[in-house]
Amino acid sequence: RCQRWVENCRRADLEDKTPDQLNKHYRLCAKHFETSMICRSSPYRTVLRDNAVPTIFDLTSHLNNPHSRHRKRIKELSEDEIRTLKQQKIEEAFEREQATQELTESNEQNTVLEEGGEEQEEEAVPLTLEERENKDYLKSLFEILILMGKQNIPLDGHNVDELPEGIFTSDNFQALLEYRINAGDEVLRKRFEMTAVNLEYCSKTQQKQMLEICESCVREETLREVRDSHFFSIVTDEVVDIAGEEHLPVLVRFVDDSHNLREEFIGFLPYEADPEILAVKFHTTITEKWGLNMEYCRGQAYIVSSGFASKMKVVATRLLEKYPQAVYTLCSSCALNVWLAKSVPVVGVSIALGTIEEVCCLFNQSPQLLVELDNTISVLFQNNKEKANELKEICRSQWTGRHDTFEVLVDLMQALVLCLDAVSSDSSVRWNNFIAGRAFVLSSALTDFDFIVTIVILKNVLSFTRAFGKNLQGQTSDVFFAASSLTAVLHSLNEVMENIEVYHEFWFEEATNLATKLDVQIKLPGKFRRAQQANLDSEVTSENYYKEILSVPTVEHIIQELKDIFSEQHLKALKCLSLVPSVMGQLKFNTSEEHHADMYKNDLPNPDTLSAELHCWRIKWKHRGKDIELPATIYEALHLPDIKFFPNVYALLKVLCILPVMKVENEKYEIGRKRLKAYLKNTLTEQRSSNLALLNINFDIKHDLDLMVDTYIKLYPDKVEFQEDFIPSNNSEVTEDA
Repeated sequence: RCQRWVENCRRADLEDKTPDQLNKHYRLCAKHFETSMICRSSPYRTVLRDNAVPTIFDLTSHLNNPHSRHRKRIKELSEDEIRTLKQQKIEEAFEREQATQELTESNEQNTVLEEGGEEQEEEAVPLTLEERENKDYLKSLFEILILMGKQNIPLDGHNVDELPEGIFTSDNFQALLEYRINAGDEVLRKRFEMTAVNLEYCSKTQQKQMLEICESCVREETLREVRDSHFFSIVTDEVVDIAGEEHLPVLVRFVDDSHNLREEFIGFLPYEADPEILAVKFHTTITEKWGLNMEYCRGQAYIVSSGFASKMKVVATRLLEKYPQAVYTLCSSCALNVWLAKSVPVVGVSIALGTIEEVCCLFNQSPQLLVELDNTISVLFQNNKEKANELKEICRSQWTGRHDTFEVLVDLMQALVLCLDAVSSDSSVRWNNFIAGRAFVLSSALTDFDFIVTIVILKNVLSFTRAFGKNLQGQTSDVFFAASSLTAVLHSLNEVMENIEVYHEFWFEEATNLATKLDVQIKLPGKFRRAQQANLDSEVTSENYYKEILSVPTVEHIIQELKDIFSEQHLKALKCLSLVPSVMGQLKFNTSEEHHADMYKNDLPNPDTLSAELHCWRIKWKHRGKDIELPATIYEALHLPDIKFFPNVYALLKVLCILPVMKVENEKYEIGRKRLKAYLKNTLTEQRSSNLALLNINFDIKHDLDLMVDTYIKLYPDKVEFQEDFIPSNNSEVTEDA
């Protein structure tokens, strides 16, 4: 396309430039493109269509203008070239006419209106004094909002209910405005010096509108890099509470201009209970509101809390139906076994997982409790100090996210129960009422036989996938060979399913032994016993009950979930990891990526030369110098100085890199998720704001205040007048004079 642009512009001096040089160092004015070639996905950015070619030129005006005669060197065309160009122009005109006919009349009207607006903006109309002052005023407001977002300062101040009657206090935004005026901001001082004291400086509605513009402009900076990279993957984290409403945090993975894999937070999506509605809104937000082209999406992953898995699976399925190349995968930041456990559609499993999280959270909140647990572990494992030290170290980490979470929990069960019992029954003032109360509740939950059976069965079932899941979070070669071991994992689980009677008998025996050690009565759940009171003939045993209600559905679900998450396309993609030189070396350079790379054929710059290029790539590493080490990761391969000489390999590595299952090699580029966790941890639920959260998490992204101001004036022209920007404060009454 770059070549066609140069030809149409008749710039002979640019013919020897590479597409990369043209893209980086040269720009073409929008006036040279037909209206139908321009699309606008948002009010902040004008984008050309993928097949856009410049066709509007005035190649004679320079002859009459002596000052511009030497600005551009226009190539003189021969008669044959002129004839070819005319024919090409006729064909292009015909194609444009067909494309125009497909557009609706409403779209045509919108395009005309937008073009008119662009032409007006291009005219340099000098601002009046009032307009300039208004822009400076709005810029000051935006600066304060951005500061509040970056520093995580909530907009609201003290709650009115917390204040004595008759006492008035400003909210945080108004307080910062007053501070700035007192510090010498003449723009704000001039604006407000004649304003009634009991009026708000900026209404809640205006604050919300301005925050939405701040959020959109900051997000657009990240999305611009995503679009420049073309390919990306979508990842969501666990559902969070934002000021009383459930939201899905959305992150995007892409490879930037410096060949670094990045995972950035781009916003919150309101959660919907209906999965079909959620799927529609998810797609609409990403494509229409955020302006991403899902045709370039190559992966999707959802980290979910227990109970939400089935709904997010519907979202994944609907997106796959529309975009088959958006492969549904596991996320590298979540252990496979934890993800599988959270997806099990059994109520008892969801309750058990919630209890485990609460126990871990309680001990992490109190260093004294951890010391108490250490002492209990030392007593119980006094004959095995190595095991004791290992468990103590595990307790000081986020052990609920490990591959062997349930093995660790079974080992810790007795120590946890004894420690919690000691804390809840301590009559001294050593523990406060909250810790003592939580210890009592959690001890009761851990010593419920239903909980014990659940964790023992999960431990045993997930033992078949533990090594497989651990390899998925390992080195690139581990991930490659893990893909080949999936068949063996599924074979083992199918064997368990065929002999579930025998396996469940062993699992239940282990659960009863643990219950006996903890002095827990072996019985059916109370809700089941109450439901069976009228049925005198019922002879359901505990063992049979848990087999039907827990073991069978858990094994069946995990088998199906593994098949869904590791689809044929996903496995093909993982097989392409043999492109990484260290994996090639382990395979003795006897690889066949061509077959597996077929799914990405349309993503390659030169698909016809793929086979020859892969051969050269293999030869390059097979006959390398003795002192040259094989790159072990995609990250290392992408940063090779000569990677651009292998354009197809480079494109394939970029696409493989953004798959959510691949870990981010350089931790400094995974800050989006870490900052999101920090924001949620440090901000009270009622003080959270989806707009301020984006500003806080992406505090280092540059922002254009002038763009924000211009956008606000364009979207809310009625708000320009000063008088309309004020409403009475909620904390005071407005007098007649005011």
